[in-house]
Amino acid sequence: MKRFTLLATAALAMGVAMPAQAAKFMDAAWAKQLCDAWNKNDKLTTGLGDKWIKNDAGRGYKIIQLYRTQCGPATRVEVKIVPKDGKAMCAAGGAVTQQTLNKDVDYVMHATDEDWTCMGEGKFGCGAMGAMMTGKLKFEGPKGEAMGVMGPFDGFLTMTGTVPGDKAGCP
Repeated sequence: MKRFTLLATAALAMGVAMPAQAAKFMDAAWAKQLCDAWNKNDKLTTGLGDKWIKNDAGRGYKIIQLYRTQCGPATRVEVKIVPKDGKAMCAAGGAVTQQTLNKDVDYVMHATDEDWTCMGEGKFGCGAMGAMMTGKLKFEGPKGEAMGVMGPFDGFLTMTGTVPGDKAGCP
């Protein structure tokens, strides 16, 4: 019994002393947190809950995949957005599940860490329009559709800076 108590105490002490593993910027855990943040953001859920979410090629969802340019497309993560009660809600965030995207409805975005930081902080020239026009944000998908929802899209880019993630090394 003493041995069990000693081991349990040591394990508890180690657990308290060890910080929780932080998500790496744009890894699967980070994408899950991004999904949770999306659902708490009225600018996204309501702002994209009409025409944008309905352009889904009849599938009932849209996919947004993201990655850090220096880490390469093999490190993409994704969020799956679905219509729910008149809103655009994130149903899942994490590792890529959709290998083939429909470029008429889905999105792939990537940028350097420096540009993700600028967009995440909402700095001048790093909003949705500025990031797209200056090439800070590399973008595949329905550009005309994105241009039609600049306000929510800008909120999405800023939100990438509010979800904590370690940028040291690639996911």
